[in-house]
Amino acid sequence: MKFLDEAKVYVRSGDGGAGCVSFRREKFIEFGGPDGGDGGRGGDVWIECVEGLNTLIDYRYQQHFKARKGEHGSGRNRAGGKGEDVILKVPAGTEILSEDRETLIADMTTVGQRFRLAKGGNGGFGNAYFTTSTNRAPKHANPGLEGQEQWLWLRLKLIADAGLVGLPNAGKSTFLATVTAAKPKIADYPFTTLHPGLGVVRVDTREFVLADIPGLIEGAHEGVGLGDKFLAHVERCRVLLHLVEGTSEDAGAAYRLVRTELEAYGHGLEDKPEVVALSKADTLDPETLELQVARIEEETGQTPLILSSATRQGVTEALRALMARMDAAAAETPVERPAWQP
Repeated sequence: MKFLDEAKVYVRSGDGGAGCVSFRREKFIEFGGPDGGDGGRGGDVWIECVEGLNTLIDYRYQQHFKARKGEHGSGRNRAGGKGEDVILKVPAGTEILSEDRETLIADMTTVGQRFRLAKGGNGGFGNAYFTTSTNRAPKHANPGLEGQEQWLWLRLKLIADAGLVGLPNAGKSTFLATVTAAKPKIADYPFTTLHPGLGVVRVDTREFVLADIPGLIEGAHEGVGLGDKFLAHVERCRVLLHLVEGTSEDAGAAYRLVRTELEAYGHGLEDKPEVVALSKADTLDPETLELQVARIEEETGQTPLILSSATRQGVTEALRALMARMDAAAAETPVERPAWQP
């Protein structure tokens, strides 16, 4: 399935049905009076968070969603039927933004969550509604109200507990494949990962979700390489695992470059708890390993974990460190789910 994390859609709720002007006409019944029914209400447009979806690809092929109009009222006090609703189904983690792409309308984070995007127009009153003691035979009825319409942006941000960041070819996909059942593409060249990936990690009888995003390079916040648009998928993470390639020319400079891009992107990523690990340690001789560790220590003020996904050296320690940071972050700032409309 092709990955798509952003889509623009047009939604329109149904118009209300018109009220009816009608008078009772039956043999042997004198002065039957008005009996025009009310119009039906137009259908609503809803968005619903469902299981089994991890992309917005469906909205690449259909962008317009219109609910049905309400039926008109008729004689014998028969009200029109309500228009059929339209439901847009999206994966967990989808944000609904207004056309300006900045105003947040709703954040769909929980399976089963529903939000009404456009309310259907009310049906008009039939002439029977307007009957009074002084107006026994009203000859007018209301038209139905128009529905609502708007253009919206859907933006998917994957929901994960921890996220992998680093330069291209830092070993992020290999690490994901080692600790989860995910099968990302792995090759010995940059930008092997072209879209985010998710996997479930199991360590010490506990589980958490790990997200892998395409690598960052210098100038990513200005659109260089694949840019920084995929960083949105780690905005919801509690903690980041920053992999620094051990075979790079200068591990300290590599770490600093990625941190600069995170700070330029903003959105709170620069303040998230971080676990730093030197990857591909199995390819380094002891002298080079010591030098690269010292360079990272100089940049971060902490000793990085020594990691090799190929030999599983330090893998369990890295996962336990992530779990400890997540527990600490959860204790400090418990997750608050936004209120949603039933």
